[in-house]
Amino acid sequence: MTNTNDFSRGSVSRHIVALAGPMILAQFINLLYNMVDRIYIGRLGRHATEAMSALGVCLPAITIGIAFANLVGMGGSPLVSIARGKKDLDLARRILANALVYLVFLSVLLMGGGLLFCKPLLIGFGASASTIAYAQTYLSIYLLGTPFVLIALGMNAFINAQGFAKTGMMTVVIGAILNIALDPILIFGCGLGVAGAAIATIVSQAVSMAWTLRFLTSSRSIVRLEWNRLSVDFSIVGQITSLGLAGFMMSMTNSIVTIVCNNVLLRWGGDLYIAVMTVINSLRELASLPGQGFANASQPVLGFNYGAGCYRRVLQGIRSVTLFTLGSMFVFWLLIVVGAHGLFRIFTDDPQVLAHGVRASRLYFFGFFMMAFQMSGQSVAIGLGKSKQAIFFSIFRKVIVVVPLTFLLPFWLGVDGVFVAEAISNFAGGIACYGTMLATIGRELQKKEKNRTI
Repeated sequence: MTNTNDFSRGSVSRHIVALAGPMILAQFINLLYNMVDRIYIGRLGRHATEAMSALGVCLPAITIGIAFANLVGMGGSPLVSIARGKKDLDLARRILANALVYLVFLSVLLMGGGLLFCKPLLIGFGASASTIAYAQTYLSIYLLGTPFVLIALGMNAFINAQGFAKTGMMTVVIGAILNIALDPILIFGCGLGVAGAAIATIVSQAVSMAWTLRFLTSSRSIVRLEWNRLSVDFSIVGQITSLGLAGFMMSMTNSIVTIVCNNVLLRWGGDLYIAVMTVINSLRELASLPGQGFANASQPVLGFNYGAGCYRRVLQGIRSVTLFTLGSMFVFWLLIVVGAHGLFRIFTDDPQVLAHGVRASRLYFFGFFMMAFQMSGQSVAIGLGKSKQAIFFSIFRKVIVVVPLTFLLPFWLGVDGVFVAEAISNFAGGIACYGTMLATIGRELQKKEKNRTI
C-alpha cells in the first residue's frame, strides 16, 4: 500500500488480509472486555450464577449502545472511504466532523433515558427478583460511561476506514488491557463485585476514546478531525443514518433477540438458563470473531474501489471476503463444538450450568459457519453504500426467523427450542442474504464493469 492507503492498486485479497489481521486481533481483545467481566463474576461464590444471569440481563442495554455507535461508525466510515476514492478529502473531513457531533448527541440521549428508566428496562429485559439488584447496580454505573463507549467505538471505525488497522487495533488494546488489570482489583481487591466490573469498563472506554480522538486530530490521520468543522449538516447526518441503519439494525436485532431469549428462558428454564445463554453469547462472539473481522476489513477496500470505479476489483473483493470468512468461521465453529465443555469451565464451576450449557451450546451452534454468508453479503452492501440491501440483511435472520421460532418452538421442544431456533436461522439467514446480494449488487457490478470495458 502507498502512504495514502490507495486500495485501487495491488492485490485486493492482500489488502483485505492486511486490514483483517489487526482488526481480528482488536476484536478479540475487545471481546475480552465483556468476557473478563463474566469470567470474574462467575467466581463470586454462592451468588455467582445470579450475578452471571444479571450480566446477561444487562447485555441488551449494552448492545443497544453498540447499535448507536454502529449507526454512526458503520454509516459514516464507508462514506469516508468512497469520498477518498473520489479524491474528495474536504467532503471526507466534513463527514468525520459531523459523525463526532452526532455521537455526542446520541450518547447524552441514551445516558439520560437509560438512567431514568433503568429498573423497568431491566425487568423488561428478563431480570427476576433474585437478579434485579445485581443488574441495576451494573447498568446504572455502565450508563454513566455511555459517551466514552459510543465515541470510542464509533470514531474508531474512521481510523480503520483510512487503512490504519494497527492504530485502530491499539484503540481496543489499550482499553482492554486496562480493563483486564482493573477488574480483579475492583471486583475482588476492593470488594465491589459487579459494581467494580462496571467501573473498570467505563474507565477503560474513557482511555480508548482519548486515544481515538488524539489520533484523528493528529497529522498522521489522512482524514483529520478539525475542531472548527464541528457542526451539523443534516444532509450528511441523513446519509450517515441511512447507511448506518444496517449496522444499527444488526446490533438492535441482536438486542431484541437477547431480550426475547431471556424472557422465554426465564419462563421455561429460570435464571439458570439465562446464565447458560450468557456464556453461550460469549462463545458466539468468539466464534463470529474471525469471520466478522474479514467482513469488516473488506468494507474500506470495497468502498474505495467502488468510489474509484474499479468494479472488477470490487467483484474480486467479494470472492475473496467470502472465502476468507467461510474458511475462518468453519475452523472456529469446529473448535467451539469440540471444546464446549472446557470453554464453559472458563466461565463457571457450577455443575448445573456446565451440564445444561454444553448440551444447549451444541444445539445453538449447529451449522453456525453458515453465518459467514450473511456476514459477507452484509459487508458488501455496507461497503458499497447500499443501505436498503444492508438493512434487509440485518433484519431478515433475527426478526423474521429467530424471534418467531424462539416463541413457538419451546411449546414442542421445551427450553431446547430457544437454542434450536438459532440453529435454523443460521441456514435460512445465510442462504437468503448471500443469494439476495448476488442477485442484486453482484449483477449491478457485472453490468457496470461490462459497460466500462466497452
